Amino acid sequence: MPDSSLNHAEPVEARWLVWGRSALALSVVLVLVTLGVANVALYSRWNEVEDGVLWDARAEGVTAIDVLEGSAGAAAGIRPGDVLLAVNGSPVQAPADVIEYQHRSHEGTRLAYTLLRLGTQQALQISLTPAMRGGSMYFVLAAVGLFTLLVGASVRLRRPRDQATLHFFWLCVAFFGVFTFSFNGPFDRLDWVFYWGDAVAFALLPPLLLHFAMVFPQRQTGSSGGSRFRAAVVPLMYLPALALGAARIVAVARASQGSLSGPLFSRVLEVLDRSEPVYLLVCAAAALAVLVRGFRNTTSVTGRRQLRWIAWGTALGAGPFAFFYALPWALGVNPPLALQLTAIPLGLVPLTFASAIVRYRLRDVEVIIKRGLAYTAFLAASVVLYAALRKLTGFVFTADVDGHNWIIALLATLVIVLLARPVKDAMQNALDRVFYRDRYDYRRALVAFARDLNSDLDIVRLSQRLVARIVETLVVDRMALMLAPGDSDQAGEFVSIGDYGFTQAVPRLSLASSMMARLDGGHTIALDDPIAGARFAAEEVEFWRDAGTYYFVPCVFKGRTIAVLALGRKEPDEPFNSEDLGLLTAVAGQVATAIENGRLYRQLHLKAEELGRLREFNENILESLDDGLVVFDADERIVRWNRALESFYGVAREAAIGRLLGDIFDPPFVEALRAARHQHPYGATLYRVPLSSRENETPRLLVNATEVPLQNSSGDDDAVVGMLLLIEDITDHVRLEEQLQISEKMASIGLLAAGVAHEVNTPLTGISSFTQMLLEGADPNDPKTVLLEKIERQTFRAAKIVNGLLNLSRPGTASNERIDVDLNAVITDVFSLLEHQFAVGSIKVRRELSSSAATVLGIEHQLQQVFLNLFLNARDAMPRGGWLSVSTRVEGDRVVAEIADTGSGIPSEQIARIYDPFFTTKSIGRGTGLGLSITYGIVREHDGTIDCDSAVGQGTRFTLALPLAPASARSAQAK
Repeated sequence: MPDSSLNHAEPVEARWLVWGRSALALSVVLVLVTLGVANVALYSRWNEVEDGVLWDARAEGVTAIDVLEGSAGAAAGIRPGDVLLAVNGSPVQAPADVIEYQHRSHEGTRLAYTLLRLGTQQALQISLTPAMRGGSMYFVLAAVGLFTLLVGASVRLRRPRDQATLHFFWLCVAFFGVFTFSFNGPFDRLDWVFYWGDAVAFALLPPLLLHFAMVFPQRQTGSSGGSRFRAAVVPLMYLPALALGAARIVAVARASQGSLSGPLFSRVLEVLDRSEPVYLLVCAAAALAVLVRGFRNTTSVTGRRQLRWIAWGTALGAGPFAFFYALPWALGVNPPLALQLTAIPLGLVPLTFASAIVRYRLRDVEVIIKRGLAYTAFLAASVVLYAALRKLTGFVFTADVDGHNWIIALLATLVIVLLARPVKDAMQNALDRVFYRDRYDYRRALVAFARDLNSDLDIVRLSQRLVARIVETLVVDRMALMLAPGDSDQAGEFVSIGDYGFTQAVPRLSLASSMMARLDGGHTIALDDPIAGARFAAEEVEFWRDAGTYYFVPCVFKGRTIAVLALGRKEPDEPFNSEDLGLLTAVAGQVATAIENGRLYRQLHLKAEELGRLREFNENILESLDDGLVVFDADERIVRWNRALESFYGVAREAAIGRLLGDIFDPPFVEALRAARHQHPYGATLYRVPLSSRENETPRLLVNATEVPLQNSSGDDDAVVGMLLLIEDITDHVRLEEQLQISEKMASIGLLAAGVAHEVNTPLTGISSFTQMLLEGADPNDPKTVLLEKIERQTFRAAKIVNGLLNLSRPGTASNERIDVDLNAVITDVFSLLEHQFAVGSIKVRRELSSSAATVLGIEHQLQQVFLNLFLNARDAMPRGGWLSVSTRVEGDRVVAEIADTGSGIPSEQIARIYDPFFTTKSIGRGTGLGLSITYGIVREHDGTIDCDSAVGQGTRFTLALPLAPASARSAQAK
């Protein structure tokens, strides 16, 4: 684990270092701005009159170093080498005394100079003339210089850790010195600061410009030799600047010492002044060549864009000045004022350099140039229009010399320009055609296509059309339209529904992505911009860059991103500019509306399908009911009739729907329903109502009829729109109940007979035994033998009667004939008998009957008795309710049935006795103890087995295994 103290100390040191760099840059700027403002203020206030002589203090006194041709001193006859002794009779000790006299004078003031020439004193009258000034052009250049300095300072303060900003800052300082510093003529200490500041800045500006072009943007060198070459070339670039500076220092020093004559000094300064622009021109051309070469060798898209900014800025800023001012001036031609204005575009150089450093709108070089050309062409057209209107007004009013013609022409030009928006639009469209060529019509068509997207409600087809059109218009190497997840999915992902150019599956954009906040805010994300990419997780940015996806344009609808346009770059590997992104943003707005319309349409379609499925589901429920269902309106006209009612009542649905209730059901049944409805308007149930069926097999039915009012969706109790009638066919149920009652009566009789048989069988056995013993030794002729034989026959007859009573005590058919019995049907029948008892006892039944036939060979009534006994025991074991589970399955050649309850359970010590006759765990009067005994006997008679598993407090489980019927066994083996 790294040391936290070390990790904390490093940022603190870096922060102080950043503050130190920023403070140094700020201090330099404050000093330079103060000097610049002082220079401008001095220049604006200085109304200098002069004699045109350059005076300097030498050993012999204040000596004339140079005399300007045509000046007041030359007119009075002053020559270089003359020593000024006094002015207006006052001795002169230093050149400052002469300047003081000039400061107190004005134009036309006459001064009396006492000169010493070749040992002879001479008195001359000097009439002072205004000093030469640079005009208002200085203020424009000074403003450009101040602007340049502030640009350099802002870049440095914004990125103090970047080494390129330090170099650029000193480059801006040099620009500032060249444009802002200018000596005024007093030649005091402040004026000399301005002079040397201007000279040093002009000397260092060319190598600084070339040096900056060589190191920015940072480029990879092919080998260490390239680095050594650059390290050797950089000092050589600064040698001419040092030479020019040293030459100027030597010239001024020797002139002040008198070793350099005035005319020669002037020529030296003139040569130096003309050499510096030539040096600047050479370095600017070299910088441009370095930038072009760097553009060809740089593979980084950002680096190429930065170089493009710098190249265009250098060409457009320094080009006009170099070719229209610096070169003619260096060749000895004094350019006119109009050509001197070419210095103004030099401000573009630091501005474009700053844009490249901070990566401001690197993609928009062509866009800015195109707009600049459009505005330039529009301005030129306006100037031409103004000139034409001025000529026209002069011709119309026949007064070319009228001073108000220019006002009329200017106002007319402004009116036309303000109303001539179509002219500017036409120029913009013409330039668009030049820049975009064959793709111009595609771009216009894309906007029209986006407006027509709302007509397509199929989202998938819409996405394919959109992707194809954007790829065709912008020549994109890859693109995908990614759709947002549903509203309920808060942790979902954007999934592609249409893509182009991806060699693998399009990656998904997670809702938890660090980019989602920007996308939801409607901001376009450009990952090829390092500054913009720094807002997001580095791993995520690298992931999308590796996938070739650099731009994400959100499709926002009501503050939520419902889709994202994910794009690569334009071919050949060019980034999108602001116009491209603006076009995509406009298209994305239309796409968001179209997708939302498509999504709403799809939701409506799905809702309709869901309603259809729900209706079908409800229909299935109604049709799956075992009970009959009739729905009729307030006029007793039938509107629904389900399949179950059609089955047991014998009237088809088509024949019943639309007819009156009285036309379908017999009158007594209908009258009973009306009476119950009148007495109980909120619903009533009629039990065991006779109903004449139209089905021939069951001409008369017994039913339970439940009638419930049918209300509308508003829920108003008075808004009854019809009635719902449920008819339960209980004919078979009643028949089984009657049979059960008969069986219970027979069981009671059988129990009584069994008791009697057991009581009688014992003495009969004794009588029979003793009679047989007496007959063994009796004489056949003995009359007593006949009596004994008669007693024996009567005993056998009594025994046969007793055996008949015992058979009567056993449930089953009289013939005991075995047939194929479906065990599932037996269980269902028994359940139907006990269903009401289970419901009253809060016992819930879970049935898991075998889907295949569970057929055994047996006596149906006996098997019914088996399950009836087990179910009744389960009921008695759950007095407070519970669960009764019954399952059947086929295992090999046997049918297995399991009956489990959640009752009180049987203690383990009593399980071995549960099959004993008359043994019971129930309270007195609740059971006879014969149920499980009879059950066990019946199961054994059917060659089956019965097992019991019980736990006190948890419940009891009985498992029965009976052999399959022969036909079913063969079928199971075949399967």
